[in-house]
Amino acid sequence: MPTLEEARRLILGQARTLGTESVELIDSLNLVTAEDIIAPWNMPMCDNSAMDGYAVRTADCVPAARLRVVGMIPAGALSNIPAEPGCAIKIMTGARIPPGADAVVPFENAETLGEYVQFKASVERHEHIRFAGSDLRRDEIAIPAGTVIRAPEISMMASFSMSRVTVFRRPRVAILSTGDELIEVGEPVAPGKIVDSNGISLAAMVKECGATVQMLGIARDTVASHIEKMTAGLQADIFITSAGVSVGERDFVRQVLTDLGVLLEFHSVDVRPGGPTTFGVKNNCLVFCLPGNPVASMIIFVELVKPVILKAMGYLRVFQPTVRAILQDKASKRRGRIKLLRVRLESKGNQLLAFSSGEQTTGMLKTLLRADGLAILPAERSSFCAGEEVEVHLLSSNVLMQQEAI
Repeated sequence: MPTLEEARRLILGQARTLGTESVELIDSLNLVTAEDIIAPWNMPMCDNSAMDGYAVRTADCVPAARLRVVGMIPAGALSNIPAEPGCAIKIMTGARIPPGADAVVPFENAETLGEYVQFKASVERHEHIRFAGSDLRRDEIAIPAGTVIRAPEISMMASFSMSRVTVFRRPRVAILSTGDELIEVGEPVAPGKIVDSNGISLAAMVKECGATVQMLGIARDTVASHIEKMTAGLQADIFITSAGVSVGERDFVRQVLTDLGVLLEFHSVDVRPGGPTTFGVKNNCLVFCLPGNPVASMIIFVELVKPVILKAMGYLRVFQPTVRAILQDKASKRRGRIKLLRVRLESKGNQLLAFSSGEQTTGMLKTLLRADGLAILPAERSSFCAGEEVEVHLLSSNVLMQQEAI
């Protein structure tokens, strides 16, 4: 039975990127660049105005001088109007700086006197001019390979007129729920039946990672049904099952996977909740068998499955952000096994406070709804006091933003 850290290392050792693909630029958000993006030209392409104002020669801008306005250059226009001695040219933001001009004076710093203009303050050379290549030089690496694509990267590539970008391929993740007691979401609920929330919640978490989801539905409690569904699941890059991983008469998951040629690396992890988690490999498919309990299933997804999906997509940082927080409630557990305590976080001064989000049994889904993170209670201890500092794995990086806002 590996520890949580041992399981992480073993699983990530099996994870690989999955080749590359070309995608539409707008579809590349949160994917990872598979090659360097090179600037095809200078950014900006030419010397241009950073303000609406007047293009001038600073040598002419002595105190009380009046300059004759001889024309106007709108953005995007090609103009041959030169900046001659004693003259000023109206210019719009983004317009090319005319020959001879070496500064731009904003309209608000100028006083119009008929066909002349006079400036209210001294004018510095190169003031309000954006020079060619000041942002990027032609052939410079603008976005290195391995960069997670955000809106700024999309903006940069769009400015290069790129409509597509080569990225590491999204993994295809197949999801299968198991059990005769399950019904699909939306079906009438009958006595003794349970709505399959695991399938859709795991699918949501996979989509949140940016991977592609294949939902296989529910495998019924027969070997034939398991074989049919699991054979399909093993065609994906990552195959996730929930429930059926114990050794009961109708728990077929491990046996059928073994019969289908999956090498099972471990059958449980030394952590709570989520201990009865199985991991295996067949060819290039990584297989995760998660507990049927929704809380345990989602927690183990965050701790073990999400890092694999992100690594397959080319991410270098694959684990959830970790913070230190002061425990506000006493806690206890069985010695010898790590416990992942659901906590909500509050800021107080320069500290984070960690409060239990409620009852910690795995049947209490609402405590996961209230949780900002998972406090790591080490295996070697059984009791923890309020006031102790603990490590917390954040359930979402947005938690830090929310705490800053508070």
